[in-house]
Amino acid sequence: MLVENPAPAPAGSPNGFVRRHNRALFTVPIALRHLVTGGVRTSRGVSLDLSESGMGALVQDGLNIGDTVEIDFRLPQRPLSLIGIIRHTTSVRSGLEFVGLNAEERVEIAGIIGHGSQK
Repeated sequence: MLVENPAPAPAGSPNGFVRRHNRALFTVPIALRHLVTGGVRTSRGVSLDLSESGMGALVQDGLNIGDTVEIDFRLPQRPLSLIGIIRHTTSVRSGLEFVGLNAEERVEIAGIIGHGSQK
């Protein structure tokens, strides 16, 4: 399901963060892989929203601010695996910032955001 969210984050948002890109509701299963003592942990969850710079998600296992994770999810066109950094997290929701997107990935995500604004 896609719905445009053109408003920037409110002034009282976590760490005074202001969004650089519009977000759209985007709900798909996700898997996060991250290093923990003793190895790699895979956490399952569901995305809540998506932008060119990141996503919000509900994730089963606790994450820590600053953790680097590999995020696997499916776009309508294909599966995608991206690297992200946990920018905020609560017991309910986590915010991930994408790092190292290539031009093709950015265009695909922007297309999803644009598609959501047409509904």
